[in-house]
Amino acid sequence: MKPIIFVLFISVMCLGICNADNKKLKMNYYHKSCPSVEKIVKEITWSKVAADPTLAAKLLRLHYHDCFVRGCDASILLDSTPNNSGEKTAVPNRSVGGYEVIDDIKKKVEQVCPHQVSCADILTLAARDAVSYQFGRSMWQVPTGRKDGRVSIASEALDSLPSASANFSTLLGQFQDNNLDIVDLVTLSGAHTIGVTHCTLVARRLYNFTGKGDVDPSLNPNYATTLRKLCPNPINRATIVEMDPKSSFSFDSHYFEALNQHMGLLGSDAALMTNSFSALIVRKMQNPHVFLAFFGRSMQKMGGIRVIAGGEGEIRKNCRVVNA
Repeated sequence: MKPIIFVLFISVMCLGICNADNKKLKMNYYHKSCPSVEKIVKEITWSKVAADPTLAAKLLRLHYHDCFVRGCDASILLDSTPNNSGEKTAVPNRSVGGYEVIDDIKKKVEQVCPHQVSCADILTLAARDAVSYQFGRSMWQVPTGRKDGRVSIASEALDSLPSASANFSTLLGQFQDNNLDIVDLVTLSGAHTIGVTHCTLVARRLYNFTGKGDVDPSLNPNYATTLRKLCPNPINRATIVEMDPKSSFSFDSHYFEALNQHMGLLGSDAALMTNSFSALIVRKMQNPHVFLAFFGRSMQKMGGIRVIAGGEGEIRKNCRVVNA
């Protein structure tokens, strides 16, 4: 990468990090009220991920889907009530998992430090620890002090969460609405290096891209052939496919290598290559050390989206319901 472009790249990253809305949070927030909370979260999360490697992607996605709707306030964890459909019932969230892990952590934390630690902080820590398990150490710091929200509305999730088929301008706009920039967009898309999705989200790219029974021309032809075998037509709604081909359980930079070979699975993945600066960042992120460093910074930024702190919000006793 040419020096002047590299400097510009780092400058954009710095602007994003420096503007992160983490001022209400701080490191070791619970050092007096619940000094063992991070140890508890890590031990339970690592134990769960060791037993079920798919949980790393699920917990990461759960955190992301929470933060993009009303900020990182654990609103996605709230169950629906007779008078309200909560976020978890919205179409983009129906395949989200990992709730039971947060329930288990909350139960243990309440036993040790009753009514001290928010569900929002537990979710943020668990997402970090789920990714970190593979590396045997915490991959980024998580400032804490979030409070839990009391509102969860399905329609807001439908409106706020990026679509799997979104184009670049739509994606960037939704990220900018959350004080995240183009570097964060590309970096956080790297979360697709782990996990799976349903063939239904890929079907249009494989079988009817322009309404004429054609394949998305931006998709690597060999990869398209492979996907058509994995997701035969008519599509079975239960069939799943790896987000990152042959690397869906390893948190690494392979996702960006695949993008550069036009093997991004979703339309929103492929969209990252349609903007010249975004494509430049994708190439830079092929370096695993660069990706992991930037991913941690962007996760810290995302974890600060519209947080509730201080006297606002509450600390739920049960992450699924607001306090009585």
